[in-house]
Amino acid sequence: MLSNITVVVLRGGPSGEHDVSLQTGATVLQSLQKTAHDSNRRIVDVFIDKNQQWYVRGVPVSPERALNNVDVVWNALHGEYGEDGSVQELLTRIGVPYTGSTTYASKLGMNKMLSKETAHNLGIKTPYAQVLKVSPDLHAEIISLFRSFPQPSVIKPFNGGSSVGVTYACSFADFERGIKNAFQHSPRVIIEEYIPGKEATVGAVDRLRGDGLYVLPPTEIKMGAEGIFDYEKKYKEIVEEMCPGNFSLSERDQLSDHTKKIHEALGLRHYSRSDFRVSPKGVYFIETNTLPGLTETSLLPKGLRAVGVTVDEFIEHVLSLALKK
Repeated sequence: MLSNITVVVLRGGPSGEHDVSLQTGATVLQSLQKTAHDSNRRIVDVFIDKNQQWYVRGVPVSPERALNNVDVVWNALHGEYGEDGSVQELLTRIGVPYTGSTTYASKLGMNKMLSKETAHNLGIKTPYAQVLKVSPDLHAEIISLFRSFPQPSVIKPFNGGSSVGVTYACSFADFERGIKNAFQHSPRVIIEEYIPGKEATVGAVDRLRGDGLYVLPPTEIKMGAEGIFDYEKKYKEIVEEMCPGNFSLSERDQLSDHTKKIHEALGLRHYSRSDFRVSPKGVYFIETNTLPGLTETSLLPKGLRAVGVTVDEFIEHVLSLALKK
């Protein structure tokens, strides 16, 4: 157990995943506080509002003041600012160790097209995708794209996570609505070929149980109907999540292999979670989460529990990794 240290937990932030981040941060705080007295650790809850103002005990402070005499930061932020390299750049400049991936790897992981390109270069299947930007002729571009793009399709913001702003489209009305909805979350939008099949997600943790990279069993997400695992399903609806999922041995091997290769190729650090679609045509990489959630309904904790690792043990392990740099 790490003793005599000060740990800051960052949570909140300006992204659409603000509420999810608050819950992830609460999980980390509760875990750390269980052993704070015995380990003589000081735990500091730092709230960041949607305007990127930092608060300690309700008092607005500068990041430099909030991080004064701090040994390590647990980054419980998700999405814009907290997961795209922005806060990582700030923490690196101040010189405090932090959990999660470095600045460059965070930027790369959040860029869905660069992540797909990285996977493609590794020989991993990815759905056909195109990027759309706001333009004066947007309506005409949407019509043209709908006619030429394989349907059904998935529309999502260029950057972001927790499936915020994601739409599954079959009709033109859904397609246009999905694009306009995604533009509310990002200045660029990705239109992606929908891959029918099973939804899978796989977590990976650095140096767990003596492995250089320990890959968790794949979780299968069953929604009971065609579609995607969007924000509503993820946090507000009941879906069946099985870990280990109902995958063949070959599919499990591919999911594990792809997760490891992507984590390493993107230069990710400490932990990550990669999402896939498993279809009759093969295993397709969708995207990677560089700071997956730790809420009661989050998927990474399910993978940990499947191999007998508690969230408390995971948090202690990742903190030790951050302090070892």
